[in-house]
Amino acid sequence: MLHVGDKAPEFSLPNADMEYRTLADFAGKTVIMYFYPKDDTPGCTIQANDFTDLMDEFEGAGAQVVGVSGDDCFSHQAFREKYGLKITLLADVEREVCGRYGVIQEKEKDGVKRIGIVRSTFIIDPQGVIRYAEYGVAPKAHARKILDFISHRS
Repeated sequence: MLHVGDKAPEFSLPNADMEYRTLADFAGKTVIMYFYPKDDTPGCTIQANDFTDLMDEFEGAGAQVVGVSGDDCFSHQAFREKYGLKITLLADVEREVCGRYGVIQEKEKDGVKRIGIVRSTFIIDPQGVIRYAEYGVAPKAHARKILDFISHRS
């Protein structure tokens, strides 16, 4: 697991338009990098829509929002189109980046344990240092909480 003060792991992942993005692409900006289990599922949709609704405020604070899941680029395209999402969605089909960020964990739902992506959020400063790390995020009102956090740091 990653902690505040750790250097953010580098990544190179394709977005919904199949263009590779790296952490270096966001140099000079604060990156809100959130990991979520699956496109177009209830909690993930709430979270993506909430970040999209606040996008102007995030951009005004110098922040870029990036969502990462194990879904492929085509799934991300459909998710983005269906809800008019404005956030950058990255496809980590091999879950390598998810592993580097420590979000692949055992989860339990209805008494069944399985390994999967735990909803998690990291705030990475312009120098690539983690300034906020939360594992096991509840999706409702999370985007507002993150916006409030970065607004109070500025």
